[in-house]
Amino acid sequence: MNAEKKIKNKSGRITWGQALRLHLRAIKDIRRICPHIFTIYGLCAAVKAVTPYVMIWFSAQIIDELASPRRPEVLWPLVAWTVAAAAVLGLLSSALAEKQTACDRSFWQHEQKLYTEKMFSMDFVDADRQATHDLLSQILQNANWAGWGIYSIPSWFGQAMEAAFGIVSALLLSVSLFTLPVPASAGNLTLLNHPLFILLLLALMVFITVLSGQCASKAVSCLEKIGDSVKLGNRLFGFLFDMGTDRSRTADIRMYGQKKVIGSYWDENDVFAASGPMSRITKGPMGFYSGLSTGVSAVFTGFVYVFTCLKAWAGAFGVGSVTQYVGAVTALSSNVTKLFKTAGNIRTNAAYLQTTYTFMDIPNSMYQGSLTTEKRSDRNYEVEFQDVSFRYPGTDTWALRHVSMKFNVGSRLAVVGENGSGKTTFIKLLCRLYDPDEGHILLNGIDIRKYSYRDYIGLFSVVFQDFQLLSQPLGTNVAGSEDYDRERVIKALTDAGFGERLASLPDGLDTLLYREFGDGGINVSGGEAQKIAIARALYKDAPFIILDEPTAALDPVAEAEIYAQFNQIAGDKTAVYISHRLSSCRFCDEILVFDHGRIVEQGSHDALVSQEGGKYRELWHAQAQYYE
Repeated sequence: MNAEKKIKNKSGRITWGQALRLHLRAIKDIRRICPHIFTIYGLCAAVKAVTPYVMIWFSAQIIDELASPRRPEVLWPLVAWTVAAAAVLGLLSSALAEKQTACDRSFWQHEQKLYTEKMFSMDFVDADRQATHDLLSQILQNANWAGWGIYSIPSWFGQAMEAAFGIVSALLLSVSLFTLPVPASAGNLTLLNHPLFILLLLALMVFITVLSGQCASKAVSCLEKIGDSVKLGNRLFGFLFDMGTDRSRTADIRMYGQKKVIGSYWDENDVFAASGPMSRITKGPMGFYSGLSTGVSAVFTGFVYVFTCLKAWAGAFGVGSVTQYVGAVTALSSNVTKLFKTAGNIRTNAAYLQTTYTFMDIPNSMYQGSLTTEKRSDRNYEVEFQDVSFRYPGTDTWALRHVSMKFNVGSRLAVVGENGSGKTTFIKLLCRLYDPDEGHILLNGIDIRKYSYRDYIGLFSVVFQDFQLLSQPLGTNVAGSEDYDRERVIKALTDAGFGERLASLPDGLDTLLYREFGDGGINVSGGEAQKIAIARALYKDAPFIILDEPTAALDPVAEAEIYAQFNQIAGDKTAVYISHRLSSCRFCDEILVFDHGRIVEQGSHDALVSQEGGKYRELWHAQAQYYE
């Protein structure tokens, strides 16, 4: 919010200086991801702008020669040069246009990569915030509905360069319109030679041209007023359209008649309808200013025709020059209008760029540390929580409160409790996805914040409840890389219970999971996916391995069997099991019982279940019907 206040003036609108600074920064970022895009756009704009003026000049010379004296030795070379210039400029324009199209496609992909890389690089605490995802969604919606933000900047650069080249070319071709005198024999028309008349004429032409450009710029700025409505409408349309094509939703849509709900949103979403806000503003102020700009340009064109024809009638130049001057000055007005319209786009776009850079400037505030974690051959690690408390950003509710505990490598630790009791939060702090608000977490007696962040999280393999697999080959999924040790991957899959299924796959580790990128992919069941996720954790071979309710969708007995099997697989690793079902964790050395963010009990299964009035005993007997 403070950044938004700093960038706006008292009226609440971004100033020209601030808008230019934002766009210069965007240009710098664009050049970093697509180094040659502005060169291509500039060359394309230059050729596109100069071509009509070259043809106008040649046409004027040919018409003058045809009017008089019609000399073949002059006329035929002019025709040849005209044809050659048209051919060369046409070929050059076509080649550059193809190159520009290729740059556009590449730029779109690189722009998306820019945002993805930012998400990859930011602290988990920010990547996990809803506000961060809202910002990214706004950026994508802004680009989707009108190209606002970074996306259209190369295109506007091309338009501005085309206008600039066009203005210079027009001035070169039209300057003699004002300098060639009307002969004295023209009588009263010699008034056209008077310097004061020429100055008044130029002033009037500049005024009309600027007025046309300002009107075009004003028309563009009208879009700001409906930006939020259009973004919301576009977002709803995209979401509802995707619902109809999302395979995972097809059953629910049919079973519960959700088509009616979707249809009602379609009917109410009138942003782009004939009576919607886009239509109203187009027919209202935006249409008025656009029409006024076109009308003023038409008046300017007529004015130029009258002045040019009067000078030609008076004998200042030949009929061919009429074509040259009318074409040049009319194009001059058109290019000035285009320049003003581009400036209007830049001013309007600044607010959207502000959103982009609010997202891109999210700082990495988590302290990274510098100590290296010991690569101990004996895997002798000790983790300790010292009076740890934590609240999720934006809330006053404590997710964990005064948590203290200690465990060593090689032990089997269960973390149990009802939903919302703090189990997953405990794991996120242990893995340093978040830092505690109060207290300390120690590894071998040292605060984990002092360790290199990448080194520290490398100690953990976690299978989260909502784990995700990639639509990539099986081996790549397990190893997290395209280059991997195939024997280790096979062992990890076998240990995780996927060996029999692996043997049945015709392409083995090269089998593509899912079918987003090819019909040859396979769809794995929930249980199979869970085994692949466990194999991924085993392949990493970290000293700490954590299962955060990845089997919650299974029945208690099946979950207990998988956990018992995994207990054998884990070997000398420290295994942490998170579950709200107690039957899965009876074999663990120690059990932590969480309730409302606190550890209320700690001990073995036998000790805890024997405690009269204890939370663990209460949960055990409440769930006993499912596994006894």
